[in-house]
Amino acid sequence: MPSASCDTLLDDIEDIVSQEDSKPQDRHFVRKDVVPKVRRRNTQKYLQEEENSPPSDSTIPGIQKIWIRTWGCSHNNSDGEYMAGQLAAYGYKITENASDADLWLLNSCTVKNPAEDHFRNSIKKAQEENKKIVLAGCVPQAQPRQDYLKGLSIIGVQQIDRVVEVVEETIKEGVCEIWLTSEDTGAYGRDIGTNLPTLLWKLVEVIPEGAMLRLGMTNPPYILEHLEEMAKILNHPRVYAFLHIPVQSASDSVLMEMKREYCVADFKRVVDFLKEKVPGITIATDIICGFPGETDQDFQETVKLVEEYKFPSLFINQFYPRPGTPAAKMEQVPAQVKKQRTKDLSRVFHSYSPYDHKIGERQQVLVTEESFDSKFYVAHNQFYEQVLVPKNPAFMGKMVEVDIYESGKHFMKGQPVSDAKVYTPSISKPLAKGEVSGLTKDFRNGLGNQLSSGSHTSAASQCDSASSRMVLPMPRLHQDCALRMSVGLALLGLLFAFFVKVYN
Repeated sequence: MPSASCDTLLDDIEDIVSQEDSKPQDRHFVRKDVVPKVRRRNTQKYLQEEENSPPSDSTIPGIQKIWIRTWGCSHNNSDGEYMAGQLAAYGYKITENASDADLWLLNSCTVKNPAEDHFRNSIKKAQEENKKIVLAGCVPQAQPRQDYLKGLSIIGVQQIDRVVEVVEETIKEGVCEIWLTSEDTGAYGRDIGTNLPTLLWKLVEVIPEGAMLRLGMTNPPYILEHLEEMAKILNHPRVYAFLHIPVQSASDSVLMEMKREYCVADFKRVVDFLKEKVPGITIATDIICGFPGETDQDFQETVKLVEEYKFPSLFINQFYPRPGTPAAKMEQVPAQVKKQRTKDLSRVFHSYSPYDHKIGERQQVLVTEESFDSKFYVAHNQFYEQVLVPKNPAFMGKMVEVDIYESGKHFMKGQPVSDAKVYTPSISKPLAKGEVSGLTKDFRNGLGNQLSSGSHTSAASQCDSASSRMVLPMPRLHQDCALRMSVGLALLGLLFAFFVKVYN
């Protein structure tokens, strides 16, 4: 593997942000003035027949097909989805067929060497197929001088902090599960005068019944400051009782060498408190095997921690030296020793069954996706434990009551209760193409009585409770005026719908 020629050492992933990148306080200062930009197309220009449109290999932007591939953590996946949304808003077509794409957007991660290997191989394949390439993520920004990156377009590390707006907009397209993710979710707000619990209480106010919020990774130091409030939030019915808290090692000496800002006692304090205050909570954690300087005794302390807590979700990573980091300059644990320790810890992890005692339970689960083998739908219960259910299309995106009849190392299987109610998130149904939101039921009824045409093209969606509360009662004297106004608004809505069709 080629080595990187870096002039400075990197202590952590945050160090790859350049001096030119905006600081958190800068983003906070200007974010109220930031609005998404959507390109407005010229109406007459796009009234042409499809066959007269420019070919996909044209240099005119906004018409090409783009294939996006993301590796790494959930934060990286979030960035990938965000970029896909921005590109789609500008007219690009996002395709799942790599060979059919005009451009490949490769979104990388530095956390694991195998992911970087796949990233490098994908670049090579794209070049062999004469694809245009754009690189994103932390690999190209951390190691810009690598030979295989020369001559390629690179997007630096980006951060998305308009969380509440994203949640509100997501709730409108019918999404029923929301992930709040970051390199360290617990650190939220420290630079802008707020904190994570304050944000979470605001979020649960706008998340409807039937939808769920999942918190991302948080390191022990920051969550220690808010344990009481975090326990209350994790007990909320619309928040998964789940938290990813990386420990990395159960040896304080190893944690010190890693420059971690906590000790093993801090980790145990967080886990013990949450397990007491949030009954049944799922704690996921990470372990690095073979960090430079790790002794057999250090490793055995880690094994004892896993045996004590029996984490149902454990991410075991063999240490890889990242070129340019201080750890890469330290004396390394022999590769065979690292490999053996990884195997030994994996054996301990697979020695216990975390879900056997749940067979026979009746659980309410949220169905969100299809299993890898396409045989089941994947759902999660209140503790974010994976439950496989039959592939009934009516279940997707819904809360379903199931009886647990089987368990495995990483999952349970549930049989839907006969005649059980399927719960739908209490959100408005997404508008059909051409429909206009905001017109109340009274307005529509008035239109129905006044318009002479028997067949009427609906220009309004069904009013939800929120918009009903916004309607103010009006004196009877002004009803005729209001009706004329409603007719005008409806005609305006129909005109808007016409232009929506033209634009699309």
